[in-house]
Amino acid sequence: MPSDVDNAKRALRAELRERRQLLSDAQRRAAADGVTAQLDALVEAHGARSVSCFLSTATEPGTRDFIRGAMERGIRVLLPIMRADGLLDWVVSDPGQEVVEAALGVPEPVAEVLGPIAVGDVDVMIIPAAAVDRTGMRLGWGRGYYDKTLGSMERRPPVYAVVFDSEFVDEVPSDAQDERVDGVVTPTRTIPIAREAR
Repeated sequence: MPSDVDNAKRALRAELRERRQLLSDAQRRAAADGVTAQLDALVEAHGARSVSCFLSTATEPGTRDFIRGAMERGIRVLLPIMRADGLLDWVVSDPGQEVVEAALGVPEPVAEVLGPIAVGDVDVMIIPAAAVDRTGMRLGWGRGYYDKTLGSMERRPPVYAVVFDSEFVDEVPSDAQDERVDGVVTPTRTIPIAREAR
């Protein structure tokens, strides 16, 4: 039987999904441009030479221009591939590589697969989220891939979740297996989250 936390998460995800679907093409383009600028500045501030990111879907804040630009600047970008055991494999992003729609409608690149530990070498992790609260608690879409990945890492680089401005909120429902992030990137700002806030 679902717990109160599970029900609260489900309700909030449904609301956020509906809000994202109502955005116009112009709003999505503006958000993608803003996210690209914020991520470019974040990577530069960290002096990152290697990052992990995700291929955004049509309803997510756009990351594809950032990925393209990072590769052009010589930054190594790892992209996730979902595994049956709930962890993530990784591939190196490459200009012009084929992208397929994987399970659950998630875009995944076709390339040589690196294991889950490959992400331990990146300088910054950039991950998707449905919402993030002021303590860094991240609400994902309920599949647990990123929580499992983050929870299994020996050395965790700074982790930033990408959301729309309205999805950085005061509090999200959470339970023991949910992982916090170190910061939030929206189309208009990057917000580091101090460990003391947790």
